[in-house]
Amino acid sequence: MLPVAASVTRAIIRSLDWSADHLLPTDGRPEHLRVGIQGEEDAYFHLRKLGYTIVARNFRSPRCHGEIDLIAWDHDVLCFIEVKTRKTADVKPPEAAVDRYKRREIAQVAREYLRRLPPSCQWRFDVVSVYYGRPNPRPQIEVFRNASLA
Repeated sequence: MLPVAASVTRAIIRSLDWSADHLLPTDGRPEHLRVGIQGEEDAYFHLRKLGYTIVARNFRSPRCHGEIDLIAWDHDVLCFIEVKTRKTADVKPPEAAVDRYKRREIAQVAREYLRRLPPSCQWRFDVVSVYYGRPNPRPQIEVFRNASLA
């Protein structure tokens, strides 16, 4: 029954997105930001389908710079997830865009989040690559589990 509920939820959200696109004033943000937001949304639903329990989206800490796109539980492991989205393969792949600077930012924010949890909490860093190719309207999503923060 759960897959049916998930597909109904996705259909409702897609229809609401379509309605918003056609009935509301246009979004003034640059296209790359709109694509990134859509990629995070598709990654969210993909991870839920894989069994992740999402506990935070776009988490920021007032103590440090940066943001973690998604924080989720994968069984008993807390996952800090960075989502990278691309529309073309001409540039470097999405997962390669998580450079040393970005990893350092994520590590600082993750440490702030982990202060709220018991010290024995297991955690890892995942990267989700979302690619919107021309021939296929559905995104290609790949999850890189336990990516290195070094």
